Amino acid sequence: MERSLSMELVRVTEAAAVSASRWMGRGLKNEADDAATTAMRNVFDTIPMQGIVVIGEGEMDEAPMLYIGEELGTGQGPEVDVAVDPLEGTNIVAAGGWNALAVIAIADKGNLLHAPDMYMDKIAVGPEAVGKVSLDASVTENLHAVAKAKNKEIGDIVATVLARDRHAKIIEEIRAAGARIKLITDGDVAAAINTAFDETGVDIMFGIGGAPEGVIAAAGLKCLGGELQGRLMPMNDAERERCEKMGIDVEKILYMDDLVKGDDAIFAATGVTDGELLRGVQFKGGYSETHSLVMRSKSGTIRFVEGRHSMEKKPLLVMQD
Repeated sequence: MERSLSMELVRVTEAAAVSASRWMGRGLKNEADDAATTAMRNVFDTIPMQGIVVIGEGEMDEAPMLYIGEELGTGQGPEVDVAVDPLEGTNIVAAGGWNALAVIAIADKGNLLHAPDMYMDKIAVGPEAVGKVSLDASVTENLHAVAKAKNKEIGDIVATVLARDRHAKIIEEIRAAGARIKLITDGDVAAAINTAFDETGVDIMFGIGGAPEGVIAAAGLKCLGGELQGRLMPMNDAERERCEKMGIDVEKILYMDDLVKGDDAIFAATGVTDGELLRGVQFKGGYSETHSLVMRSKSGTIRFVEGRHSMEKKPLLVMQD
């Protein structure tokens, strides 16, 4: 892939974040998602690449834009798989909460797992704990492994978990082990990425969330030298049959090279609302300010990008009605 794609992708996430942030706190999650999706699609049309959406907003007949199988880019340049979440955290934006992101991951064609839209059991850690944790181990064993790897007491470890009834046993075991918990309402891509940055205070992520988000997070952690393990969790016979047709063993742990093959992936995210790692969009008169993260696994480069955008000169942004 061309290294210049890294900064091109930031333009995409910036546009989506600015457009979505106009709807923050207004209780209108679908409108926020539509704004992000439209802005992202508009900017994608200007990028020199031959992209195919492998993780998007749904099937062709379910989503007006960024559907699975859609072609993105100018049709010139490298052939890439594209995984997008124009607004990771629609409920977060609707409520004005924390850690909503506009997110993209790309890799060479055929290198991203075409994850079906179903649940995935996940565990994510930063670089220090790579190879030390396992989905087959207990929550307590994984917590102690991370504590040892990071030279911390168990009481200093912070685990992030989605606040869902299905995670009651995980939460109970974390507390029994003596570790601390950060419960989140949505946004497990941000939660997974946060494990690789000391400043976020997060050491490990546990729990069941969307499989597509698992692939996007794995791309980010590949750039960071971290690790995500996942196991698909079909909820019915139809989902199980879909996995079988795709050749995915639902009993098997999916490791990093299963989720994101090869050594070249690019991940970009822009904060929509404030979070531990990225600031949300701020509007200041005639311009907006954005805070983004862009990374490439092949080079190991991690960039934080601060942008200032003239709203009058950004015709591709979707403005609030």
